[in-house]
Amino acid sequence: MVPNEGLQYQGLIQLLLHFGWKWVGLITPANEAGERFLNTIEPMFFKNGICSAFTERVEYHLRFTGNILDVVRDTSFVFPAFMRSAANTVVVYGESTSLMWLSFALNVMKVAQLIFAQSKKNLPEGKVWITTAQIDFVINIFQKKIDVDIQMFHGAISFAIHSKEIHDFQYFLQNVNPSLADGNGFITDFWEQAFGCSFTDSTKSIYKAKPCTGEEMLESLPAPFFEMSMTSHSYSIYNAVSALAHALHRHLAGSNNRRMEAAGRRSPQNLEPWKLHSFLQKISFNNSVGDEITLNECGELAAGFDITNLITFPNRSYIRVKVGRLDPQAPPGKELTINDGQIKWHRGLTQVPPLSVCNDNCHPGYEKKKKERSKFCCYDCEACPSGMYSNERDMETCFTCPANKYPNQDQDNCIPKILNFLGFDETLAIISTFLALLLSLITVLVLGIFIKHQDTAIVKANNRSLTYILLISLLLCFLCSLMFIGTPKQATCPLRQTSFGIVFSVALSSILAKTISVVLAFMATKPGSTIRKWIGKKLAYSIILSGSILQVGLCGLWLATFPPFPDLDMQSMTEEIIFLCNEGSVLMFFCVLGYMGFLATVSFTVAFLARKLPDSFNEAKFITFSMLVFCSVWLSFIPTYLSTRGKYMVAVEIFSILASSAGLLACIFFPKCYIIVVRPELNTREHLIQKRYK
Repeated sequence: MVPNEGLQYQGLIQLLLHFGWKWVGLITPANEAGERFLNTIEPMFFKNGICSAFTERVEYHLRFTGNILDVVRDTSFVFPAFMRSAANTVVVYGESTSLMWLSFALNVMKVAQLIFAQSKKNLPEGKVWITTAQIDFVINIFQKKIDVDIQMFHGAISFAIHSKEIHDFQYFLQNVNPSLADGNGFITDFWEQAFGCSFTDSTKSIYKAKPCTGEEMLESLPAPFFEMSMTSHSYSIYNAVSALAHALHRHLAGSNNRRMEAAGRRSPQNLEPWKLHSFLQKISFNNSVGDEITLNECGELAAGFDITNLITFPNRSYIRVKVGRLDPQAPPGKELTINDGQIKWHRGLTQVPPLSVCNDNCHPGYEKKKKERSKFCCYDCEACPSGMYSNERDMETCFTCPANKYPNQDQDNCIPKILNFLGFDETLAIISTFLALLLSLITVLVLGIFIKHQDTAIVKANNRSLTYILLISLLLCFLCSLMFIGTPKQATCPLRQTSFGIVFSVALSSILAKTISVVLAFMATKPGSTIRKWIGKKLAYSIILSGSILQVGLCGLWLATFPPFPDLDMQSMTEEIIFLCNEGSVLMFFCVLGYMGFLATVSFTVAFLARKLPDSFNEAKFITFSMLVFCSVWLSFIPTYLSTRGKYMVAVEIFSILASSAGLLACIFFPKCYIIVVRPELNTREHLIQKRYK
């Protein structure tokens, strides 16, 4: 008439997991039942991440009537495992003798501490005792022979066979009287033991203190000796008697044996007990309180368990409150229901629900690290590696945040990354925009000065058309730097590098054409030179066109195959998502830069060789210096560009464009503007001729 014990084991595991108790002590009897329990529960512990802190096998051979001082010498009682262990939760399995051993051990510990005052051991305070359904707290002999402080069990959680209060059961107990014994010595013996008295006609009574009047009331007994309510064990007996009665009724109702009928009623006196087995195996009925009592094909009660909480009082009484239910009919994993708010915990606990773990929990931001030569429940806590997080306690390992998030400072959560791009509201963008517009304005002013003084000697001497082309290309270089500012878009990304590459190639080709024109002009002044026919606008335009067309072809191939496109880089920076223009083909990007480097190198080389030509024909000095500035900027650009990320990478490229273009503008044109504007007397043909022949 009790449920399958396997269900109780499952409920025990769910109870431990519900409160997070992973470091649990076990007390079992040292017999076959105790070993069977350990062999069953320990694999279930391991499967669910629970460790047994200790296992106390109880050999119950104590002489409770003896002198407790004789037992103090037994160190297993003075310092038992449950006292030495840090486990706050202890599962007590077996019959009531397990509690008897536990109570006796605690009494021995008290005496030992009084005798050995130097002992620094303290009694365990605030243990959570979990008892199985086989244990009943109501034990008369137990309570009589051992002075048990029942307060130690305050807050205990017990599995109990489901029970309900039977109608008029308390009324029945209130009217129980030895006079109802009717020759049955059970009530008489019970009465003498419960009230510590004896009947005058009793020859077997061992209680001689006072005579029994028969008027004693059971309800006057404290709860540890007798409970007026229906206990789970009594409820099981009640249901067993009811089941037998129903089986007997069914047997008699289906019997055609008229010999059992007498005086209008049937008599089961001659019924063999085995004839009821078939009726009992699958019996199902509702008892007097409405509970359905059903036995399955194995003859087991198809019912669950109640979860009770023991609440004790200073007068050694107690009550058991139902705080949960273990229902085998519930969905898997939901069999156990607990009302945490109803549970009264031990008064010595400093935290409720208490912790019962081998060591402190790992806080979020840490992961477990196994301790050598220890059970898996014992571990150290190690901070999560950089870039990883854990957001729960006791995480086995840390995790990587999603690509669009990163761990916070405590590494216990992921926070969204912010977008990183050079927006127009950034300080760098404002400065870059201001410089680009300022340099563009200066270029326009220089171009205006040259157009206004286009007929002067210094403008004519340096090929006006090439000068205009160079200034316009420099103006476009300054303006194309603005395309790198702002949100990368599908329209602007393909034009950024290609427009910059083409415009810069035109500027470099113009410088190369000017340099070659200077060299050819000097060579053409020699008597009998045939180079004079090469001098002219056609040669200059051919150099510009041929120098630019190859760059246009490279950019066209780039756009046709794998053009730049807006992209998100979530990996390069920890806390930011880089919103960038993906170059598409990195090879084509460096081909475009490499070609500009090639043009710059050729221009620098030619200008360097021509730097000592006569001043009247020569601006090669200025070109040499300007190309030196240009090459220095772009040589430092490449490592800096590759070592930066996000908006700073874009800022480096903008700075390189502005710096190199400004270097060309300043080195080539500012000396001429100085002569044109400040020293116009030097801007004459006669002055140039004089300088030529000095």
